[in-house]
Amino acid sequence: MSKKLFLFVLACVYAINSSAQTGKNPSFEEVISLQSNSNAVISPDGKHIVFEKQSVDWKGNKFDRELWLSKNGNTPFQLTNNNEGISRNPKWSPNSEWIAFSSKRGEKTQIHIIRAEGGEASQLTSTEKNISRFEWSPDGKKIAFIQSEDKSKEEEKRKDKFGGFAVEDAEFSQNQIWLLDFNPAKLNLLPSPEQLKDSLFKKEHEAKPLIDSTSFSVNTFKWSPDGKKVAIEHQPNPLTNTFFEADISIYDMETKSLKSLVKNPSYDGLVDWSPDGKSILYGSSLNDKVSNYYKNGKFFRIDIDGTNNQQLAAAFDEDLFAMQWNTKGIFALSWQKTVRRLLSINPENGNTEILSKTPERIWNYSFSDDGTKVAFTGSNDTDLTEVYSTSFPFDDIKALTSSTKQIENWATAQSEVISWKSKDGTIIEGVLHKPQDYDANKKYPLLVIIHGGPTGVSTPGAVPSYVYPMVQWLNKGALILRPNYRGSAGYGEKFRSLNVKNLGVGDAWDVLSGVRHLEKKGIIDGNKVGSMGWSQGGYISAFLTTNSDKFKAISVGAGISNWMTYYVNTDIHPFTRQYLKATPWSDKKIYEKTSPMTNINKASTPTLIQHGENDRRVPIANAYELFQGLQDVGVETKFIIYKGFGHGITKPKERLAATWHNWQWFGKYIWGEDIEVPMD
Repeated sequence: MSKKLFLFVLACVYAINSSAQTGKNPSFEEVISLQSNSNAVISPDGKHIVFEKQSVDWKGNKFDRELWLSKNGNTPFQLTNNNEGISRNPKWSPNSEWIAFSSKRGEKTQIHIIRAEGGEASQLTSTEKNISRFEWSPDGKKIAFIQSEDKSKEEEKRKDKFGGFAVEDAEFSQNQIWLLDFNPAKLNLLPSPEQLKDSLFKKEHEAKPLIDSTSFSVNTFKWSPDGKKVAIEHQPNPLTNTFFEADISIYDMETKSLKSLVKNPSYDGLVDWSPDGKSILYGSSLNDKVSNYYKNGKFFRIDIDGTNNQQLAAAFDEDLFAMQWNTKGIFALSWQKTVRRLLSINPENGNTEILSKTPERIWNYSFSDDGTKVAFTGSNDTDLTEVYSTSFPFDDIKALTSSTKQIENWATAQSEVISWKSKDGTIIEGVLHKPQDYDANKKYPLLVIIHGGPTGVSTPGAVPSYVYPMVQWLNKGALILRPNYRGSAGYGEKFRSLNVKNLGVGDAWDVLSGVRHLEKKGIIDGNKVGSMGWSQGGYISAFLTTNSDKFKAISVGAGISNWMTYYVNTDIHPFTRQYLKATPWSDKKIYEKTSPMTNINKASTPTLIQHGENDRRVPIANAYELFQGLQDVGVETKFIIYKGFGHGITKPKERLAATWHNWQWFGKYIWGEDIEVPMD
């Protein structure tokens, strides 16, 4: 490519192609660099709100996350600044004076503390292992946290004698609850993190295990409202698939005794205490170990003496999550098609009610102690996620942040939710993104972008992205369809079950029928259609590669190519057994029917493959298998491995690279352009 042609193509990436289009066409870097808000937490007294804000550090090649604080409803200001890592998971002290948070400012993730009034943060813990979940005691005098047991000495001793080896599914460190005293008067004596390693302060104030037991691994825990008991969700070991055996017990702080409360044959998950401390709210799969990946979760309340076990929200046909129980009732979030609502659940009769319809998608929420004030994060179709405050029940909603100003001069996506009939008559919805200068009389190239999961959901949005340059494609003159294929969340249990024993096959029906629907409407050029997706979306794209000739180009991100290969390598074997209702050894045919590799000889579509080097969820063997098969049958393909990454591309530079790789691939096969990735 000549230098002049290269400069022209590069200009096309960033330039506005039509004078009718309003706003700037952002660069890939600008989209990746958008700041975002999450995890708003209101103080117990309802006066202040702390939240997390993510930004991009290109020099350090990381997504930074720091705490911001809005006091008394005023403009938020930055509270923490950790140049070494991130600050996250803020927890207010019961008196609303302190904020504890997780941060890695050395070798390990530890608990730090900062006054709500501001000032410097202090490191509270200096343990040998990373700290995960933590909670203040109701009186604010203690902090309990989870960390794994330290086996470093035993491991080092074995390594010195026998070298390095590991026994699969048999070596682990149990997660334990530790207890730390909190005395604000002692904070002035707190040494530096380096001094903490062997200081007298550490010896005097070091954390101690709450329960001296290694017979189970703790997943999560909750203090009782009076601080006299701790509810614990635990399983035999921390291995991923042992979640089926999770149970709930109650630990009595005074008698130091542990009593089993909920012990069903399958998963039992702790949710919350009742405000009066007499009951526990929990989720359970009861005895279901064969369909709980795609069926609705079940929720119950039970008195801590084991009586009055009652199912709640039994008639509600969708999954509930982020549940809380306070003086105003039980609350939860749930997908309702492409919107995400906050619901209330009556703790006595289990009836549900949708509370707020603004904004269209609520991502998290937090109540004050008396239940009268609420903080939450949310977004609408045309804006970014903002932090909001309101009085219950959502009388006067106030936005505390203005993140959407970042895109106010951009040419962003125009979105609408459309529906069509699939091959078997099932109604499928999807999000259709259009450019701002959309012309109904024009036929556009179409790019289909398929979400993961399969229980994910695609929604309208102003700047959809990840590793796909969606806004730039729209501004280049394309339409984008993001189908909520069978199995997606938000459409009920029956819909989520439609791809059981039909993975790939039914999903392909839904995608292809969506493309045909747009062709019949006369708004797309059926000869210029591409498809892509990550994880389950990558699997469906791989299935389309070997089972359809409709697409001019396909991109497979972290996708499954062979269910047998996947089954024996993944870290979630039950997922495959549940959706295919078999192992490879009990029903080889269902594995063949649903595997892209089965019809590799029919493949004809140029296919880009993107995969993380260390992916455990969809091991990279799937990518190698598809790549070799496409090469063997003479289909043009490119395989890009992102070094050091697992199932997602979690650093900005590699995300930028992956975005360019997709821009380059579809530019070549949809628009016939020879695009070089710029080096400066």
